[in-house]
Amino acid sequence: QMQLVESGGGLVQPGGSLRLSCAASGRSFANYAVGWFRQAPGKEREFVAAIRWSGGGSYYADSVKGRFTVSREYASNTVFLQMKSLKPEDTGVYYCAARQGLIAGLIRRDNEYYYWGQGTQVTVSL
Repeated sequence: QMQLVESGGGLVQPGGSLRLSCAASGRSFANYAVGWFRQAPGKEREFVAAIRWSGGGSYYADSVKGRFTVSREYASNTVFLQMKSLKPEDTGVYYCAARQGLIAGLIRRDNEYYYWGQGTQVTVSL
């Protein structure tokens, strides 16, 4: 089994930065796609970013492109989401998710992922 744990959320002012972590245990991220999703109160869960552990590209929602960067750290089996120039509309619970074998056309769809973390709260406010 794979278990995912998110961390790094908190309260930040608009324009600030946070770095979220998604650490996997039980098995390696090798051959997995790892996605970041967020959910604001009253809204559907929304794709944010994704990366293939083995490389070959990363993916971003239009709303975060140029501000967020997803990366991986092999030794710690961790995926990061570096968030800069944060806006109030970035507020929500951020989740990481993982699944093997996702094709590019499905990597943005939350219902295609098998494993999910419990989420970490990000609040962007004055």
